[in-house]
Amino acid sequence: MLLLGIWVLAGLTVSHARAADPEPVRLVDKAPSLGLSDALTYGGRERNDYILETTGSGVAVFDFDNDGDNDLYFAPGSTFALQASGKNPAPKLYRNDGDIFVEVARQAGLNRSGWGQGVCIGDFDNDGYADLFNSFFEANALYRNNGDGTFSDYTARAGLSIKDKRWGSGCAFLDYDNDGRLDLFVANYVDLDLEKTPKPGSSSECEWKGLPVMCGPRGLPRALNVLYHNEGDGRFTDVSESAGILAPGGRYGLGALAADFDNDGLVDIYVACDMTPSLLYRNNGDGTFEDIADLAGVAYNVDGQLQAGMGVAAADFDGNGYLDLVKTNFSGDLPSLYRNEDGDFFEDVSLAAGLGVNQYLGWGVLFEDFDEDGLADILMAHGHVYPEVEGSSIGEKYRQPTILYRNLGEGRFADISSEAGPALTTPRPSRGVAAGDLDGDGRPEIVIINVNAPPSVLFNDAPAGGSRLWLRLHGKQSNRSAIGAQVKVSTEGRTQRRDVVGGGSYYAQSDLALHFGLGGAAEADVEVRWPSGNVQRFAGLAAGRYILTEGEPPAAVSR
Repeated sequence: MLLLGIWVLAGLTVSHARAADPEPVRLVDKAPSLGLSDALTYGGRERNDYILETTGSGVAVFDFDNDGDNDLYFAPGSTFALQASGKNPAPKLYRNDGDIFVEVARQAGLNRSGWGQGVCIGDFDNDGYADLFNSFFEANALYRNNGDGTFSDYTARAGLSIKDKRWGSGCAFLDYDNDGRLDLFVANYVDLDLEKTPKPGSSSECEWKGLPVMCGPRGLPRALNVLYHNEGDGRFTDVSESAGILAPGGRYGLGALAADFDNDGLVDIYVACDMTPSLLYRNNGDGTFEDIADLAGVAYNVDGQLQAGMGVAAADFDGNGYLDLVKTNFSGDLPSLYRNEDGDFFEDVSLAAGLGVNQYLGWGVLFEDFDEDGLADILMAHGHVYPEVEGSSIGEKYRQPTILYRNLGEGRFADISSEAGPALTTPRPSRGVAAGDLDGDGRPEIVIINVNAPPSVLFNDAPAGGSRLWLRLHGKQSNRSAIGAQVKVSTEGRTQRRDVVGGGSYYAQSDLALHFGLGGAAEADVEVRWPSGNVQRFAGLAAGRYILTEGEPPAAVSR
């Protein structure tokens, strides 16, 4: 490991000040005023006959044109009626023009339509422009960023085309072999043949609480996940078998993320699975992976029971230096919070942490420090898969609230959704969630997919009384996106860790920049461990926004 350098910023001394209390959080949905009022079409409004109609499509927050403002991508959705008529909706790419978002997907060359699913972002060719991958039912789409505001469909050239009934779900860019090039992991949900899929109510797998509903996933063929190695010449090679990705057998895989859970400098992969054991692929460092989810305690719930996992997020919520996991699950179950004890074993602390107070059907999930007190809070979006439950006698709702859990420290969380405002408590049929700074104030905004409704874009309208660091990392020896980098930020009495994570949430990619709440501290010490193994330390970095380029001093930026 090479220590690249230590920069001490002249004239600054380490401050021990921090906020005595967390900052207030007041989230307001500003989507309509930003020009984001178009409904996101996906599946039936009153009933769903097939499981394909239930999952919703993905979202990404990223700066596609490198103008310093984060833009938004919404994967396309469909209905069977639109598909039959040849009128599948197109994807949506909204360019951030400051006070308004302008839809530019067509002129940008993003034109793949159909049943769009997971979205992940990464600079696979290391040219300094973020590329985009979108999984689909029966398709994949890799868009290469041309650097001039347009994309080229690179799918066939990259070797990522598929010709079977594969249903791509969550995805993540990652550099699993640390060769400086981003590889690609794609989870798959069901090997779905619609012509062979039973109709609602036709078997026990097609009923829920006595209500005839769409069938699955139980009773439908399980799917295998895929790992593609980046060859460095624009081509990707399927290495799933040789890398051990196929060894666990089929699963109903949904949300996926790539991060280093055992602090060995190698990126691992976690997949939240629906009604099958979830997966934790440990990176062995020799090009292979081993599923250790059962041994590590993250395959099942605390009682060893199967769960219907949907979304997943990773962060060090308790400050012990290891990345923890939070997973959303089906209605009637509580979310799973797995505390990483030592890199080898996780403890399910969901009940003890206070996450058992709500049992909605969860999807997108984020760790973010909304109150900027230096502790990672949790946001979860919810919504049922069965529109038929609305108005029925079974006591369930299709539209459900979004929940914000404040991290109280000492391993406890509290639901502050009502305090945070009606933008959360208003029930919606939500799915994917992504975060990123949209207005340049250094605080993350939240973008939520709502099925057959406009998205929600939540801004924190509470006064920004605290301080923060916003860090965007650019690799040089490492992959340009710096996916896999570990960052530690220290103020008096507290060290936070956040990683640049590939994928995560549910079918979503948040901005790769990292946000650290500093409480009242004016500055902090920062350590970056790059995927290449290089380490940089910056002492007394003043609160603000920075670009950190591997091997170079920090560069302050205004946006």
